[in-house]
Order: sequence, then structure tokens, then C-alpha cells
Amino acid sequence: MRTLKPLFVLIFLTVLTAGYSQKNYTEKDIKIIPKPTQLVINKGVFEFSKSTKFIAVTDFQKEISNALISKFEKAGGFRPEVSTAIPNSNYVQFKVDETLEKEAYILDVNSKFITITAKGQAGFIYGLESIRQLLPVVIESKNVILKQKWQIPNLVINDKPRFQWRGLMLDLSRHFFDKNYILATIDRLAMHKMNVLHLHLVDDQGWRIEIKKYPKLTEVGAWRVDQENLSWNARLTTNPDEKGTYGGFLTQDELKEIVKYAASKNVEIIPEIEMPAHVSSAIAAYPELACFDQRIGVPSGGLWPITDIYCAGKETTFEFLQNVIDEVVTIFPSKYIHIGGDEATKTNWDKCPNCQKRMQENGLKNSHELQSYFVKRMEKYINSKGKKLIGWDEILEGGLAPEATVMSWRGTKGGVEAAEQGHDVIMTPESPCYFNFYQGPQNEEPLAFDAYNPLNKVYEFDPVVSTMTPDQAKHVLGGQANLWAEFLSTPSASEYMIFPRLAALSETLWSPKESRNWNDFTTRLASLLQRYNYLGINYAKSAYLVTASSTADLAQKQINVTLKNEFPNPDIRYVLGNKPLDQQALKYTNPIPFTETTILKASLFQNDKPVGKTFTDTIVFHKGVGHKVSYLTPYNSNYKGDGPFGMVNTIRGSKNFHDGQWQAWLVNDMEIVVDLEQQQTAQQITVGTLESQGAGINFPVQVKVLVSNDSINYKEVGKVNRTYASNPVSELKDFIITFDKQNTRFIKIIAVNLRKSPKGDSSWLFVDEILVN
Repeated sequence: MRTLKPLFVLIFLTVLTAGYSQKNYTEKDIKIIPKPTQLVINKGVFEFSKSTKFIAVTDFQKEISNALISKFEKAGGFRPEVSTAIPNSNYVQFKVDETLEKEAYILDVNSKFITITAKGQAGFIYGLESIRQLLPVVIESKNVILKQKWQIPNLVINDKPRFQWRGLMLDLSRHFFDKNYILATIDRLAMHKMNVLHLHLVDDQGWRIEIKKYPKLTEVGAWRVDQENLSWNARLTTNPDEKGTYGGFLTQDELKEIVKYAASKNVEIIPEIEMPAHVSSAIAAYPELACFDQRIGVPSGGLWPITDIYCAGKETTFEFLQNVIDEVVTIFPSKYIHIGGDEATKTNWDKCPNCQKRMQENGLKNSHELQSYFVKRMEKYINSKGKKLIGWDEILEGGLAPEATVMSWRGTKGGVEAAEQGHDVIMTPESPCYFNFYQGPQNEEPLAFDAYNPLNKVYEFDPVVSTMTPDQAKHVLGGQANLWAEFLSTPSASEYMIFPRLAALSETLWSPKESRNWNDFTTRLASLLQRYNYLGINYAKSAYLVTASSTADLAQKQINVTLKNEFPNPDIRYVLGNKPLDQQALKYTNPIPFTETTILKASLFQNDKPVGKTFTDTIVFHKGVGHKVSYLTPYNSNYKGDGPFGMVNTIRGSKNFHDGQWQAWLVNDMEIVVDLEQQQTAQQITVGTLESQGAGINFPVQVKVLVSNDSINYKEVGKVNRTYASNPVSELKDFIITFDKQNTRFIKIIAVNLRKSPKGDSSWLFVDEILVN
């Protein structure tokens, strides 16, 4: 028996080892986002354990090793050692190869050891981030996970980014976000292999960077009167004598800490110091910076047009800006300084004697050329500090500064034009790169800018425009997402708009175009979303949401409802009525016909279980469906809804007032008549309305119902009054008028428009359906 013991041990160890590596990994098991450039999977696995060593010979290698080691310590309950001595096996080693591109890396995993080969710190960071995503998602847990094998497959990844600029812009002006949130954002950028964080530090609504030479910029300019209870674009003009209490700013020491931390994650911080417009906060602090020394308060909300801008005719303006730049360059070692340059309304320049004198002395034909003079002069100063200037695409107007880089936001046209002129370009078109746009159906989403950039649209983005020549395409540095913060006041709200759209953008900017595939991306995304859960990121689940669209066959008195969501070939199931949405639910395949009032519930299913929020709607058939509607006051030609039958087609409008269901009146009242074609009993009228005060849409102040049998003589049967109230969110509301039962044929409904908002703007009235019961 003694001779059999070694054989038994050998068999036991073989079985044990086979148990660890029994899974045959395929490419479908690799869930890395962004998708690597090249990937080869080999047999076997590498397993991390308490005896694993990270071989680090520099302080930086030790620092980035500890970032991953701390995850093993929290989730695995063990702490791998950092060492300079290479053992026989079970180690992770960094190797330098100067021939590789700056951010490229080669990750080589076999059962004995792992090597990450790179030119320097950027590649080493990204190699570790890929290891992190190869590990089970529970590596992100803050609590120890028992009986977990910390294995990754044997493979070779040869990876590098497609574009050098992979960015995110955070707007700190519209709402202030502090140092801790910025540091957390840097971690998340590195996780997605993004390398630029653009900080929008200056705008009308707040100056967010300490400038020691000009203390009023933060004493005055960083604070505004608190009107957070009002819709962003409905906020009132601020009295300059009223002290601001809402806001904040970052000190130079805080910013230096942010810059240092970002560098350790291969993230470059780009400061944006706006000029010549979007500077009301600076003018509120120093009125002499404006053309007419006008005193203004820091705006509390939306501002348009932007007429309070820096005076281009005063030398003191340029002295001020040069002094600001002098301090900015001591904080930010970045290659670039962003100067904004957008949306300047130059009416004051056209009237200002100083500006007119400047134009005359320099042979400038118009205010556009004066802005070009302004930008070129500031570019020369910025260049003298060893920096390059970036501006929004408006800096093209009047002639582009010699070495400026253009950030193209009004589509890609400005970027194409700049590239044709030989200038570098960063593509960040509103569609799909503005992350302040809605990413799901507005009825289900928090308030956002009234446009739509869903996850799949972001994934389709390509910074290189198809019409570009190869030489022009070389000028495209990359792309960037912009998150403007009018409607975002908390880190949680900001996260919701960034994730998971940032994951989609990261792949469009990193991975080879030919390897990108939406179906493949969505399968990998599920794993990343689980990581977000462990990391406590408040990501949007909008892509899971089922949305419905309807078509009306009024001749047949039938509505056909189509269901969909963002995922390819989704498993959508539904029930009618109050049945539970479970395994017995019907699989959606074709539009669902309705001929009577019915409750519809639907959801995306995965593994036979509903995921995401359940879609619920009541398809309401009423006595007015399909009957003739006469418009005594015509609706606005921009909002025709579904035409003459739009008020009686059963299809309800959403918070997206561009959804094609709303009819609208500007200043005028709505006055319509529904002809039931024969006498019927009626005792209740419901009028569906929308309020979105930021867009100038207000609820009616009165809704009145009148009835008649001859369409000439009407009697009033009921009305509802509603006093105007400030409302910071979009809201749907049914005005219900109940009255004694009437036998009637003609029903007149009058909805009284607010006409003028408290700011004096013309008011819109939006109505989507008249229900007769």
C-alpha cells in the first residue's frame, strides 16, 4: 500500500487542478469594455491567492499594484504581496518595452504568471484594468466573498486605443460638484480606459476656481441667489444687491490635488476658462470687465441671449485674463487650456465705443472679426505659457487662431471645417455626445434637456466623418462626452446621466471600428452593470425600459401598440388587465390590437424573470374616439399632433413634447368642439395637458366645458380653475370636469392659456387628448 500513496496524491492533485481549470473559456466569456484590439485565448487559468506576488520595481508600479491588491483584500480576504524578487510562479510582473505606443499594453496570462508589457505607466494602468474586468464581478465587493475562486483565463491581449483623446466634461458651474466627486469620477474614467477630464470651471451661473489676484471671483462670482425651487429657464433675474448663498468653488490646493491624483490614473485635467461670453459670474464680481461697467447679479438659472460679455475694447480686460491664465498654468500641467468661445451675443460690442475703436484700429469689418481678434490675442498669450488653446467651434467665426484646436459641438461640421484647414479637432457633437439629454422615455426619466441620446445612439458614434480625407482624419484627436448640469444638483444625478453611456463611448473611442458590434457589446455590458452595483454607482437602467408607440385605425376604432427597447431581439413579454407579469406572460412578437379600454403591462425578461421597470399603461377608449373635432382656434403649425383626430385617437402624449401627439397654442386659448354625431349621454370630460416651464409650457389657468345639440346654442356645464404655480419639473396632468349627466351631441372645450409667464415670456399651452365619458 505504501507504494500506491504517491500515485494517489498525484491523481488527487490532478483532479484538483482540473477542477480549477475545468471551464474552457471562449471569447464570449471575456467581458472587457472597451473591447481589446486583439485577443487570443489559451487553455487553463491563472488563480490569484494570498501567495500571489506583484513584482514592482518603481514607486508607480507599487502604487497601481496596491489599487488592485486592495480589492483582493476587501473581496477575497487576503492581501497579495508587493515584491521586487521574482519567484518561480504565481506572480504579476511589469515589463517595459519602449517600442510600444504610449497607452498600448500586452497582457500575457498563463497558469504560472502574468506579465503586463507597456512603454510606461498608462499601459500598465490599462493592463491592470483589463485584469480587473477578467476577474469575477465580485472583486468589486466591499465585503469578503467566501468560497470564490479568483481565476482569470490564460490569454494574450495586445491592446491600444484608436484615439488619443477619450474625454468627459463635467460642468461645475450650473451646479457645483466638490473634490470628492471629481476624484471618484477620475477612478471611473480610468476603469473605462478614458484619459481626459475636462472641467468646465467658469460660466454665467458660477465661477468655480480660486484666483488669488481676484478674490471677488469666488467671494461674489461663486455664489448665486437660491432659486432651486424654480425651473431652470423660469428663474428670475437676480438683483446684484442680493447676496448669493448657493454655490461653491475649488481652491487652488484642491485643484492641485485633483490634478496629481488624475495623473496617477493617466487622466489629464483640462481647465476651461470661458471667454468672451458665459462670464456673467465674473462681471458680477468685477463690472468694469463689461463694455458699460454694468452691475449684474450672478444668474440663478437659464440666460439667453448672453449679452453681458467681456469688453474686447478695453486693455484692462486682457490684463485681467492674462493674470487669470498666469494662475491657471501653475495649477494645471495640461497641454491645453480651453477658452470656450461660444454663444457670444455681441450687441454690446456693436454699441461700445471702446470696441468700435479697437475694430477701427485693427481693420476689423465686424464683431465676428473682433471675436477672432480676441481669441487670437489670447491664444498668443496662452502659447507663450507653453500651452495650446481649445475652443468650441464658434471660434471658427471671423477666422481661426493659428494653432487652435476646435471642439466641435454643433454637429460635426465645424470639426470638418477645422480639419480641412489643418487644425486638430475633438468631436463632441450634441447628438450623441451630450449626456444631459434624455436616455430613455421622458415619462420614466428624471428631468433632462429636451433631446434624446440613448445608449445605442452613443455606441454608433464615430469621431471620423465619412467625407473626410485620410489627411483630414489624422487631425481628429478623438471624442468627448459633455455633461451640462442645469438639471443635475447631486453626484447621484450626475452618475445617472454618465453611466452606462460612458461605457458605450469608451468603446467607440478605444476599440477598432471594425470590431465593434452592438449585440456583442450588450452581452458584455451586463457584467459591467453588475460591477456598477458593487461600486455603488447610480447608473441608468433606461436601456432596459420597454417603450410603446401606437397607431390608430379610427375607421375600425382600433389601436395597435408596438413594444420595444434598446437591446437587440429583446425578450419582451406582456399581460393584459391586472394579471401578474410572470412566466405566464405572453411573448411580444407583433403589434398588439386594442378595441376597448385595457390595462397593458410589459417588461424585458432575462432568464424567465422581468428586469428593469415594468411598463404600465391603460389604453382608454371613450365616447369621443374617432369623432370629428372642429378647431375654433387653430393649433400652432409646429405642434400638429396627430392632425384633426389627434384629440380623440386614445394615444396619450408623453413628457417629450416632440413625440408627435401634442397639439399646442402659443398665447392663444384652445377652443375646440367634439361632434359625437348623435346625441349621447356625457357626464365627464378629461383634458390631458403638459407643463414644462423651462420650455415655456404652462398648464391652463382654466378649463371650461359647454354642451349643445345644435352647435349654435351652448350652455356651460362645468369648469376647473387653476392658479399658476412655479414648477421645476415636467409634469403631465389631467383636468377632469364632472357634471350632471347630459344628452348632447356637441361638446365645446375651452382651455385658457396663461399667456405670459412671470418672466414676461409668451406661454405655450399643450393638450394631447379629450376623453368623453
